Amino acid sequence: MPGKKYRVRLSPQEREELEGLVSRGRSAAYKQTHARIVLMSDERQAGRPMKDEEIAQALKVGRAMVERVRRRCVEGAWNRKTQLRRRSKKLDGEGQRHLIAMACSEPRQGRTS
Repeated sequence: MPGKKYRVRLSPQEREELEGLVSRGRSAAYKQTHARIVLMSDERQAGRPMKDEEIAQALKVGRAMVERVRRRCVEGAWNRKTQLRRRSKKLDGEGQRHLIAMACSEPRQGRTS
């Protein structure tokens, strides 16, 4: 089997930043999981870096996810892709206020609720 194509080598500052992100626990769960994956696959850590299968088993994620996160880390594409086909809202704030006012008001003469 060939060696890993994307090798993670974190600087001390990057490692400290990721460890802080994980230890604080105030970020999204996927960000913490991604940070743990990168920390575990760092080749500059003491000892040897963990294999993808070991990381996947330790964090209870798929091996493909470990590979994707490692690749995105090396390529510098940390942020998720923006959704291009996101639909715009049908009601803006003013429309929502009007709809709520109509729904919560008394029915007009000759109408029932």
